[in-house]
Amino acid sequence: MPRLVVFNSVTLDGYFAGANGDISWAHAGSQDVEWNAFVAENARGGGVLMFGRITYELMASYWPTRAALESNPVVAERMNNLPKVVFSRTLDTASWNNTTLVKGDIAAEMRKMKNVPGQDMVIFGSGTIVSHLTDERLIDEYQIIVIPIVLGEGRTMFEGVKNTLTLKRTKTRTFGNGNVVLTYEPVR
Repeated sequence: MPRLVVFNSVTLDGYFAGANGDISWAHAGSQDVEWNAFVAENARGGGVLMFGRITYELMASYWPTRAALESNPVVAERMNNLPKVVFSRTLDTASWNNTTLVKGDIAAEMRKMKNVPGQDMVIFGSGTIVSHLTDERLIDEYQIIVIPIVLGEGRTMFEGVKNTLTLKRTKTRTFGNGNVVLTYEPVR
């Protein structure tokens, strides 16, 4: 059965988005060759991309553009062609290539998706979805990229989580640009 993985960048002080939703800081250190190779390799991995409305709108407004295709062709190709799901109560349509709009209960829909054979699913950004699915114990792995920057305020990825979740670290990888990838699985 497919696994559900979170792949999110956070600041050193724990925010996945700045106070006004800004995520431009997540691209700091992109001149690192090893980091860029990691990003490209991750994009080649496939699976189903999962977004909340805000992250979906950000991604859909960038990845299909000429600028994205020229600056990061491998990632752009994958982002544009992989299957995508956007969870939203307010969107009426999702026009980005290969996107399915899901308007129902997030946890119930995710349980259905996890019980059907298929590819793993990866949540990008989308803090509300992460916190909700964390409380529902539906996430199988958390890949957290710590970016060495301090914002002082913003939104945490686990904002609103009501139940304590104990995790065990399964991998760590550091990069020359200071980024650290921490991979965790829930202790069951």
